[in-house]
Amino acid sequence: MIKKLLFSADDFGLSVEVNEAIEIAHRQGLLSTANLMIAGDAAEDAIKRAKRLPNLHVGLHLVTIEGNSVLPHSEIPSLIDQNNLFPSNALGMGVNYFFNPKAKEQLRREIYAQFNAFEKTGLKLDHVDVHKHMHLHPTVGKLLIEVGQSFNLTHVRLPHEPFAALKATGKAYYQAKATDLILNYWTKILKWQLNNANIKYLDWCFGIAWCGHMTFDKISRLIANLPEGRSEIFFHLAVKNTNKFYALMPDYEPAEELAALCNPDLPKLLKEYGITPICWHDA
Repeated sequence: MIKKLLFSADDFGLSVEVNEAIEIAHRQGLLSTANLMIAGDAAEDAIKRAKRLPNLHVGLHLVTIEGNSVLPHSEIPSLIDQNNLFPSNALGMGVNYFFNPKAKEQLRREIYAQFNAFEKTGLKLDHVDVHKHMHLHPTVGKLLIEVGQSFNLTHVRLPHEPFAALKATGKAYYQAKATDLILNYWTKILKWQLNNANIKYLDWCFGIAWCGHMTFDKISRLIANLPEGRSEIFFHLAVKNTNKFYALMPDYEPAEELAALCNPDLPKLLKEYGITPICWHDA
């Protein structure tokens, strides 16, 4: 029975509070991987931190919803507002990306711009994941892969939480089953796209159903019920919940998630259940 686990943090570059927490979790805890919002308000601070943390693996946290764009409104008016922000309406944006040819072409240009901006940092592209998992949308997934291949993209997050593990951790049956059925449909499409492009992904991904609430208690239950194969647990860390996006989600527990990654009992749990910590490229 082989069980491997990757610990990652989303939204690197969103704010200094997020960046500081990611650095602490890497230095003092088990965080190996951070996912960079290249147009985030604190992206420059994140890049400086990453360059002084040579063992921190950094991927691109591609933003196509609810976040800053790289290109200005004048270049992608079908996607963003006058403040260069993507809206939060997933359904509306999904329809726009699928049916609006202008939006689709502008999305291609913005995805290219984010990859290009990441390349200019000088950081090695470890992998790509997408804010709010918007690459489960077939158009976003397709463009991500097509553009990413020109930047030597090799690994992409596949956001799939298995039903059996969710149920075992205490989620109500109907909640776990509904999550599993919905994700299974969209992940099959993304998996097909990734396989065709020969891009690698992990078997399982945790942090969706409990997004913003990956406390030590929940991690402990996940580890005790971790399925065989290669899994990722992703976090939303911050030293305090003050930045403009987490303020929209006041129930998030970013400081508690930071404490969980730095808990001295976490390495003991991995050893107890025979789980090997991994990074993307040794998975």
